[in-house]
Amino acid sequence: MAAHRPAHDDQDTKLTDTPRDTRETQTEPASDPGRAAPYIDRFWESDDGLQLHYRDYEGPEGSDALPALCIPGLTRNARDFESLAETLAEDRRVLVAELRGRGLSEQPRDAASYTPVTYAQDIAGLFAQEGIARAVFIGTSLGGIVTMLYALSQPEQVAGAVLNDIGPEIEQAGLDRIAGYVGQGRNYPTWMHAARALQESQGECYPDWGLDEWLAHAKRLMVMGNNGRIGFDYDSRIADAFARDDDRSEDDAPAPVSLWPGFDALSGRPVLVLRGENSDLLSPATAAKMAERWPEVALVTVPRTGHAPTLDEPQSREAIAALLQRTG
Repeated sequence: MAAHRPAHDDQDTKLTDTPRDTRETQTEPASDPGRAAPYIDRFWESDDGLQLHYRDYEGPEGSDALPALCIPGLTRNARDFESLAETLAEDRRVLVAELRGRGLSEQPRDAASYTPVTYAQDIAGLFAQEGIARAVFIGTSLGGIVTMLYALSQPEQVAGAVLNDIGPEIEQAGLDRIAGYVGQGRNYPTWMHAARALQESQGECYPDWGLDEWLAHAKRLMVMGNNGRIGFDYDSRIADAFARDDDRSEDDAPAPVSLWPGFDALSGRPVLVLRGENSDLLSPATAAKMAERWPEVALVTVPRTGHAPTLDEPQSREAIAALLQRTG
């Protein structure tokens, strides 16, 4: 067996252990549990035999608009794109992939496969299964890195891209902040406790949010396990890469990998760079260099937001709509 399926009560791992297969299932959206979901849960198989999950918002029948592929960030899942995907599906098909070890996607036995290169290979398998020739990529943080790497290997399949608060140069301060919380296996007795904990740890990223927004954020990021505790919906071993880096001496550390070739692989296509005004991962200088790289790049700064914009902000929605008009 390639997959690693932890018990629900193991708080050091992802709390879900839903049986996975390639059959279609219908679920309710987290934002409105009384309503039938506007998507179908589907699965595809990775090269190493994992069942990986994606939400399929089928869009209107006969639409000639290019499909959109949404790829979440490091600790995120398909719920992150719930609102945006439903809006975009008014005129096109939208697929929201869950990277291995997140949400309903299976966990690998070997945590060493939690790498952006592997994620890009997984996406290639999804495209092959669905017969998708070209799509518009919308990637948040790690999802944007996967987008750039995918453009290196399959440039003809990327019609355009939204890079949400990520670029070819990543600020160390942001990486240090992420390393400080990812994979710690924290869990909470109630949704209110979970929301308050997120507000305490991420309040600087979303200073204008009230309690309702924090509760909604918690329900996007977390799930309730069989033991009744609420925890993050990902395999805590995704943090191993940060631990390996911390254990290396400066002499043993690998040379930084440049993502500029991946960004340059998007040349000639419409590209939208979204940056949170207070982001500690994408600096103003790097965002400006991206915007100056070629004329097809649009840069939009989302005010009073850190890492990363939710894509529900008016500035984000308007910019994404403008990009989709250019890609078709």
